[in-house]
Parts: sequence; C-alpha cells; structure tokens
Amino acid sequence: MKKVPDNVIDLRSDTVTRPTAEMREIMAQAEVGDDVIDVDPTVAELETEVAALLGKEAAVFMPSGSMTNQVGIRVHCSPGDEFICDTNCHIFNYEQGAFAQLSGVVARPIEGEGGILLQSQLQHMIRPDNEHLTRTRLICLENTHNRGGGKVYPRDELERICEWARTNSLATHLDGARLFNAVVASGISAADWCAGFDTVSVCFSKGLGAPVGSALAGSKTDTKAARRHRKLFGGGMRQSGIIAAGALFALRHHIHRLSEDHENAQRFAHGIENVAGIQLIDNRIETNIVFFDVAPELGSAPDFAAELEKDGVLMLCESHERVRALTHLNVNASAIDQAAEIVATVAARLQSQS
Repeated sequence: MKKVPDNVIDLRSDTVTRPTAEMREIMAQAEVGDDVIDVDPTVAELETEVAALLGKEAAVFMPSGSMTNQVGIRVHCSPGDEFICDTNCHIFNYEQGAFAQLSGVVARPIEGEGGILLQSQLQHMIRPDNEHLTRTRLICLENTHNRGGGKVYPRDELERICEWARTNSLATHLDGARLFNAVVASGISAADWCAGFDTVSVCFSKGLGAPVGSALAGSKTDTKAARRHRKLFGGGMRQSGIIAAGALFALRHHIHRLSEDHENAQRFAHGIENVAGIQLIDNRIETNIVFFDVAPELGSAPDFAAELEKDGVLMLCESHERVRALTHLNVNASAIDQAAEIVATVAARLQSQS
C-alpha cells in the first residue's frame, strides 16, 4: 500500500487525520497499566470523562466504532432477536453484518429520508410475540448520519422515537461516531443528545483527530456486560493508556474546532456548486460531509476520482455516480479552495474529451 504524499489533499475521510505534535507528546507520557487484569489509569480517566460528557453512568474504551456498535447490539439483543435501523446506517452497511455473524441477531432496515427515520414509520414495526417470528428488541439511530451527508438528526424527532421505544419496552442505541459534529453544529450538548438512549457509541479517530479508539457509554449494568462482550470480540487491551491519552487530548482540545471543518465543507460545496457535470446532493451542508454526483459525460464516479488523484486530490466513491468528500483538521481553507479548483479543472478536461 502506497503512502499518501504530504502535498496531496486527502478528503477521503476524517479518519485520515494524524495526531498533532502536542497529542503525540501527551501519548508518549501517558501513565499506563494493564486494563484487562485490573486498570489502566489513563483509560479509566478517559472512561470517566466520556461518561460525564454523555450524561451516562459509565463508559468502556474499545479499539473501534464498529466494535462499540456491535457490543452495544450484543448488550441489548440475544440470538434470534431483531433491531430496527435506517437502511443506510453504518451498522447495517459497513460492519460486515457483524450483528448476524457475531451475535445471531437480525436487522430490520427501514428507509429513512437522508438517514432520518420518523417515529410515524415505526408504529407497526414491532413484531408480535409469536414463536414463528424474531423478537424486536432494539432501535439504532445514527447522529450525524454518514450516508445522509452528515445530517444532524432533528432533535424533536429523535426524542419522539426514544419515547416511543421506551413505551414499547425497546432498548435504544445511538451510533454517535460523529456525535460531536452534531453538538457543534446544533449547540445542543452531548448529554442532551444522548439522554434518550440506553447506550451510545462515540468515536475519537474521526473529526476529533485521535489515532485510535471509540467508547460505549451507558448504565453501570450495561457497561459491565459490554466489558464482557468486548473481551469476547477481542477488544481487551493492555497498556492502552497510550492511545487513550490521544482520545483524552482530542476530547479536551478538538471538539470546538470541528466548526472549522463545517465551514470548510460549506466552502468546498460553494466552490463546486456551479461546475458543469457536478451535482451537489444537498447544498445545505450541516457538518463536514459533502456528496456530489458526476454526470455520465464525465465518466463514472471511480473514473472521476481517479482523475482527481492524478491532480493531487483524494476522495472516495459512494456509488457508481456519487463521490464523497470529508473535511478534517489536516485540511485548511486554502487547501479546500485548491481542491475545489481541481474538481473544476478535472470536470472541464473530461467534458472536452467526451
């Protein structure tokens, strides 16, 4: 696998962020212990801080957001159970169907609008108590929504769904991989966003810029079960305070700066909105994700991305027609302007060749 040159503008994901010099220094100095045998003090500090920030009793540090999501599902569901989710959510699309492979659980996806499910869509989605049917146990939501273009979940709708779930004895799990983007974009605290959920997953290695790690927060009972499932899934880590220190630094120093990423995403969208052959999916950019479709005369999205790479810009393809660009702390406004200019140049070049 080739190394990405430093002069390349990498908009493939906010996971490509690199730890800052200060973060690296803090990580190198971290106090550590064995987090599996007893306790790693830095991990314990991170878990306490995350729980307080999200308004939960406890939290468990894990290597990845996929693991925190899957452990969250395992906490609430047993083999033969079912959870409800949006058709385009990360848990359903990008985690290898791990809920089925690891836990014997079934997903019941429902088509939302831009990743947003409405409480009215859920009214008759709980299966009756019948030996022929799976048991509906859980609903999973995602905030912000990746495939929804970084959309912030409407708070009133989210609260209606959580109340509906409680009334119907369903557990609730929030995939908050980019929850802090929602916090910054909305001005609503993390604890308020999480209030209606039994478990919440948050990621430190996306916009927050830590190199590794996610956490699952919830009640003491649920996190005790989560710690057991973490061991089963291979997520028990020893002197993990080294990476927990990076996550702690990110929590304390990188949340508020997410607004810069949001501004840069809007800046990029504005820079390409009038480019011939490019169609923004939504010009109301709420956080740090921009989707655009490529017209047939420019080729496929993979063709277009390959041409962008030749000119020093990296993006990912969401489908045959759709390209995704994410802003992050390693890309400043000047680089964003340059990336928009390159999109226009590549589009014009391909137009002339068609």
